[in-house]
Amino acid sequence: MCGIAGYVGGAEAAPILVRSLKRLEYRGYDSAGVATIHNKQVFVCKDAGKIDEINKSLGLERLPGCVGIAHTRWATHGAPSKVNAHPHLDCTGRIAVVHNGVIENFLLLRKELIDQNHNIVSKTDTEVVPHLIEEHIKRGLSFEEAFVQALKRLEGSYALAVIFLDQPDTIYVARKEAPLIIGVGEGFNMVASDMTALLDMTRDMVFLHDGDAAVVKADGYRIFRLSDGTQVERMVRRVELTIEMAEKQGHPHYMLKEIFEQPTALRDSLRIQREYVDLLAELLDKGRVIFLLGAGTSHNACVAGSYLFSALARLPSYPVIASEFVANYGGAVGSDTVILAVSQSGETADVLNALEYARMRACTILGLTNTVGSTLTRVSRAYVLQNSGPEIGVAATKTFTSQVLVLAQIALRLARLRGKIAQYEMDEFRQELLKIPNEVEKVLTTASVKMRALAEILVEKPFIFMLGRGVSTSTAYEGRLKVMELSYIPCVAYPSGESKHGPISVIESGVPVIFVVPPDEFRKPNIGNIMEMKARGAYVIVFGDEKDDELRSIADFYYGLPRTHPLLTPITYSIPFQLLAYHLSVLKGYDPDKPRNLAKSVTVP
Repeated sequence: MCGIAGYVGGAEAAPILVRSLKRLEYRGYDSAGVATIHNKQVFVCKDAGKIDEINKSLGLERLPGCVGIAHTRWATHGAPSKVNAHPHLDCTGRIAVVHNGVIENFLLLRKELIDQNHNIVSKTDTEVVPHLIEEHIKRGLSFEEAFVQALKRLEGSYALAVIFLDQPDTIYVARKEAPLIIGVGEGFNMVASDMTALLDMTRDMVFLHDGDAAVVKADGYRIFRLSDGTQVERMVRRVELTIEMAEKQGHPHYMLKEIFEQPTALRDSLRIQREYVDLLAELLDKGRVIFLLGAGTSHNACVAGSYLFSALARLPSYPVIASEFVANYGGAVGSDTVILAVSQSGETADVLNALEYARMRACTILGLTNTVGSTLTRVSRAYVLQNSGPEIGVAATKTFTSQVLVLAQIALRLARLRGKIAQYEMDEFRQELLKIPNEVEKVLTTASVKMRALAEILVEKPFIFMLGRGVSTSTAYEGRLKVMELSYIPCVAYPSGESKHGPISVIESGVPVIFVVPPDEFRKPNIGNIMEMKARGAYVIVFGDEKDDELRSIADFYYGLPRTHPLLTPITYSIPFQLLAYHLSVLKGYDPDKPRNLAKSVTVP
């Protein structure tokens, strides 16, 4: 996720754009830049680092001109650096582009453009855009025609703002699966990724739809459909939110905003480059022993990943808590060991310490992270990004679901490589993967109200049990972590089959037990465990299939979820746990964005 902004009007653009970037910094903060047009010249100032640091050292706000675009970045392609920072230019230096999103086919486009003698200097996906526009202008198209034809070549998501030296009074914009807004002012107009960038200049806004493009000038704008050029009208809305509330998109906390961002984050997680997934799968397949290494939420994702690798690729792997890796397995690793390390920040100390030990013993190290340029990306032989964007709330939400979705894609690639399951099974699983963002959207339409009601039941309980079988064990572990770290209620998570080996001894009347029971092969034994708990007076809560009337009839509290592939249920079934944890925190008067004693990235062992 990145933030973009643009201004065209009678004032100097750069100071306004720097203010807008500061409002957008929560969307990305590893690099930033501004481009303006003045006296028949495109001016660009950009670098890696925080906006204030770049502004102080380079003078972002001193760029001349009354039209400009700006960007604050969270890297998805290319490490944070000056050359990878936006805006990006074409070969002539006349076209400048800023972009939020992920262009899936950029490697193909990049090769095509290099073959046509374009000088592409960065590692980003975005840089292909100005060069595509330039190429279409060379073929005799007008700038607007070239802009439209270039966008039709792009696969993936984008919110784009483009300026062109020969039209110094205009910003061209377009969106596909990434937010983009026009801010309507008197004598000026603006564009931005979200409302926060606009509120100190105007509260009149036009929210573009998917497939919309617009030509924006100081005295007006024209919106049209990219598909056929049809001009369309979009309502101007008056926004009365405070800047703080706008940053959270109307939600009272960042955590809630990020929970509801998950469909978008998951769509971007499906856009990881196939070449990177292929490489990870090939290296994993060569290992004699496979470890999935993580801490906290990332370890819970590793637990889900181990089930995915086994069920789809028939490849055994061992999920291990990073801080325990050396003590548990250190004496047994060597050159035939492959370690897939999972860390949102790529800087988790326990993970890096384990990897340093493994590296000294010639293990193959692979990475799954959210942060380009992190230590994990530097020590890994190969890595893949989860593409979930920055997460402000300390409790990881979209981190977990995105990591599981990426691990599922790696598992599917391993399945194809190893040929252990039928082609139709792989095709069906691929289709289920593509449906996941929409399934999560369905869950989010009902889960918050239901989990608020459940939170009111549980808020005074002294402890809570979470139980699941098979891959749902990872869901129970992640549910325990979320509820415990936000509500401070002690929680216990177990595989359901283990509940009778100790935990059942503390069950008595009114003790809450949450069962995760999707419609998979473990449904029937789960029912047996439910009845054991009910016989001892437990208050039984079940997260199950929305059409499972039998389960609904035996639960004291039931929440039904849409059906998806059983191996992907940790993604959908973790959503109600996230919302339950959030509502418990709020009911108890705590700040869900800043749970006590916790840090976003644990960089000390």
